[in-house]
Amino acid sequence: MVQVRVAEKEKAYPEGVSFFEVLKDLDKGLLKKTVAVRVNGVLRDLRARLDSTDTTIEPVDIESKEGIEICRHSAAHVMAEAVRSLYDNVKVAIGPAIEDGFYYDFDTERPFTPEDLEKIEARMKEIVKADHPIIGKSVGKAEALEFFKAKGEIYKEEIIAGLEGDEVSVYSQADFTDLCRGPHLPSTGWIKAFKLTGTAGAYWRGSEKNKMLQRVYGTAFASRKALEDYLARIEEARKRDHRKLGRELDLFTTSEDIGAGLVLWHPNGSTVRRVIEDFWKGEHVKGDYSIVYTPHIAQVGLWKTSGHWDFYRENLFSPMDVEGQEYIVKPMNCPFHIQIYKTHLRSYRDLPVRYAELGTVYRYERSGVLHGLLRVRGFTQDDAHIFMTPDQLEEEIKGVLNFTLYILKSFGFNEFDIYLSTRPEKYVGALENWAKAESALKAALESTGLEYSVDPGEGVFYGPKIDIKIKDVIGRSWQCSTIQVDFNLPERFDVTYRDESGHEARPIMIHRALMGSLERFFGCLVEHYAGAFPFWLSPVQVTVLTVTQRNDEYARSVYKRLREEGLRAELDIRNEKLGYKIREAQLKKIPYQLVIGDSEEADGKVAPRQRGGESLAPESLDGFIERAKRENRP
Repeated sequence: MVQVRVAEKEKAYPEGVSFFEVLKDLDKGLLKKTVAVRVNGVLRDLRARLDSTDTTIEPVDIESKEGIEICRHSAAHVMAEAVRSLYDNVKVAIGPAIEDGFYYDFDTERPFTPEDLEKIEARMKEIVKADHPIIGKSVGKAEALEFFKAKGEIYKEEIIAGLEGDEVSVYSQADFTDLCRGPHLPSTGWIKAFKLTGTAGAYWRGSEKNKMLQRVYGTAFASRKALEDYLARIEEARKRDHRKLGRELDLFTTSEDIGAGLVLWHPNGSTVRRVIEDFWKGEHVKGDYSIVYTPHIAQVGLWKTSGHWDFYRENLFSPMDVEGQEYIVKPMNCPFHIQIYKTHLRSYRDLPVRYAELGTVYRYERSGVLHGLLRVRGFTQDDAHIFMTPDQLEEEIKGVLNFTLYILKSFGFNEFDIYLSTRPEKYVGALENWAKAESALKAALESTGLEYSVDPGEGVFYGPKIDIKIKDVIGRSWQCSTIQVDFNLPERFDVTYRDESGHEARPIMIHRALMGSLERFFGCLVEHYAGAFPFWLSPVQVTVLTVTQRNDEYARSVYKRLREEGLRAELDIRNEKLGYKIREAQLKKIPYQLVIGDSEEADGKVAPRQRGGESLAPESLDGFIERAKRENRP
């Protein structure tokens, strides 16, 4: 007999009884919402059986993060079974749960169409209704290879060949068997709500050298309402897609003639970017940062010294030959700032030294992962590097944290997820320094009262970091800000200062980006505001519209005055109907339209309309300018 504890209840059970039976005996109500169990810290199926080591059982709720993931993973298997039953000569690859759903990759003779997705989804519903048990077991590696080879599943063969050990785990439901570690739902009938959401091409193992497979995406939730809420958010996200709005609002484009992942900023987008940059620079000057500028290329030796050549090689563009020397376009700004620091002898009295740069960098990203402004090959980091003494570290981190939140809130982001990312498997530097850095980041977070989670092993190779994800108006998280402590680069580049005793000492370095990159942050802003930027960020803030051509001269004087007052205005005196002009301005998401007709001209006034369609009472031009100036700040 094995003594088992579940929550506050404890009871002895014979070895071999299933966890399903244990929970059913202890609490039937609990079982209704439990999809798996955590046994001594390890996730297990409800169908798995108790052994002598299983003493503490934690139920996994279907609505928990792990529960939803298990549900989605099982839905991926149901989708694979549906595809195999509907189409001949299909080979299955991999099908994991992902953040918002699941996918499965298939080797097919032709791409799947929207009509195919409807058929697959209908077949999935039949499989769910049949409520087939999902049963996992371990089999010998040789047996598994023989089984999948007989079915022509070449991708499963390749996966098995690369696994260690003599046994592998497989899961079966009805006539479908898949290679999988699990855990899974007890049966297909436990999948309550799912939807297939789209298709895409995906290279096997992410390499362009391999065959292109067909990836089918889907999602699953614990309830129909949760699924409907998610689909509504997806529809809203489609409306807010920055790529779509970028074209409609004439903000930016990319060109095949120039190359993927390289952004062309149009006048409207450039205007918004300039406003962001001017605000950023002004706040950094106030915060005692020095603004610097650095080149776009440097000799390869610089990146060998920094460690990027060894640790970041796959993200670097190939070297170019310049008079017998190898140069690369820069992937980072930090080595340049170090070179500026080293041009002078520094004393402890000079520290901290804070350099900030809107520095454009270039990193090789595979074409399959490029995505509008969110994943590009050339981007501008709002970068800064701070050099300090060890006893200044915690205060500098706190200062950067507060500065980061101030900047983000100024742009309308008020909800955040904060993570402390610790030492990864591949790292450089002494463990003692890593411990000091992680301790300082933790102390700074706790002293500011910010809630955070630890993200083990997600630090960069030279140091731990704080990552801040912003939440947009529809609840999506975006990775933007980062604060990284670095003991490594000062050592590699022999960066020093004179301490109080006159001896050489090694400064500590902080890498930080508040917005991350201007491209990504701009994309987030577009989607957060659905293109309807707040007044201070709008590329065009006011458009002056005439009712008839006899009002043109007064409209020109209004337009001229607005421009003189520093407002971004445009003039529309085309011989078109007023309703047409208003609709066009609303489609451009211009915050205000000033209507000029005979009465406005006679009274020396303007009639403001807001982009949402609300008409305001006519007012003097001075009154409107005063209103606009109040709004023309973060």
